[in-house]
Amino acid sequence: MPRFNPLVAEMAPPPIPAVQGWALAYDGHLGPEIDLSQAVPGYPPHPDMLRWLGQAAARVSTAAYGPIEGDQALREAFATYQNALYGARLRPENIHITAGCNQAFMVTALAVAEPGSRVLLTNPFYFNHETSLRMYGVNIRLVNCPAAGGFLPDPATVAAAIGPDVRALALVSPNNPTGAIYPPELLDALFEVCRARGIFMILDETYRDFLPPEQRRPHILFDRPGWDETLISLYSFSKGFCIPGHRLGAVIGSPALVAELVKIMDGLQICAPRAGQIALTEALPALTAWREANRVEVNARAAKLLSVMAGCLGWEVAAIGAYFAFVRHPFRQEKSAAVVERLARDVGVTTVPGSYFGPGQEEFLRVAFANADVPTLDGLASRLVALQQ
Repeated sequence: MPRFNPLVAEMAPPPIPAVQGWALAYDGHLGPEIDLSQAVPGYPPHPDMLRWLGQAAARVSTAAYGPIEGDQALREAFATYQNALYGARLRPENIHITAGCNQAFMVTALAVAEPGSRVLLTNPFYFNHETSLRMYGVNIRLVNCPAAGGFLPDPATVAAAIGPDVRALALVSPNNPTGAIYPPELLDALFEVCRARGIFMILDETYRDFLPPEQRRPHILFDRPGWDETLISLYSFSKGFCIPGHRLGAVIGSPALVAELVKIMDGLQICAPRAGQIALTEALPALTAWREANRVEVNARAAKLLSVMAGCLGWEVAAIGAYFAFVRHPFRQEKSAAVVERLARDVGVTTVPGSYFGPGQEEFLRVAFANADVPTLDGLASRLVALQQ
């Protein structure tokens, strides 16, 4: 009897549908479900974005293949956007458009790491990064980021973890799952470690559009001479433009990297979705004020979650930022999956177990607070109290 690829067959099923399935047993006695599980925008796309998507999809030319690297107009518009944010001098040749940021990570991993080699992940880690690497036969090594240190990686610990088989360090800032925001000086130090040891630094910046005002410019790495020999930056259009279903992301790196990604994408998907690329070319310069208002709203939701948790005995926000909080639950003797299942089933609050993000995370839950508006988050306190009773 034929068998499935064991690298895939031995993986656990996708975690988000699993935890959302637990909520099906909730009877609604405390009100509607509060879904704080998946990182999706809790508000709709701008009407102009929907109009541009519709217009682009109706064109005959959009039904054809586009350039593998992405439509030139979008690469130019995104380079202009990046340069304004970072004070950088990126060119379209530094950019490859992908079908979402998960794909951006997957093709980057394929470009830099061969089967049997190793990529460093922080612990806690984003579970899709871990599964993507494992299914391609790339090993991982974890760099522990304890809660006591704000879930931030220590450059000396990273340096000690780099062996001859390590090809890259993968980071997420603002972090998924913890919400921790990596200070620019820390990213600079980690960049120096990677450059000195001759490995890539893959920086997933999916949630950077929701940084607090005082942290608007995430880092100065694009100012470093020869930055593209070490840094690979990943971006998602899903969150900032509220279009996760249209699957669009980007890789920012050297032209040599883009040339490698072209080889991979040609066998994987040919090109990213066309209608979304065309619409984003319009949206990048036009929706700045709307996106800024959304950033303010998401930060207000973070503040509300902090105030709610401060009033709930035994619950503690260990880290928070952008879309996520890593919350320490009061049920110390229970595994995090059991706590999440009871939350979903008994009081209609859906989160994700900390254990899904790496070893040693049983005392935590990931809370995706950007999904819920401020009034909804206000109602969270009574649900937590009800669970403890």
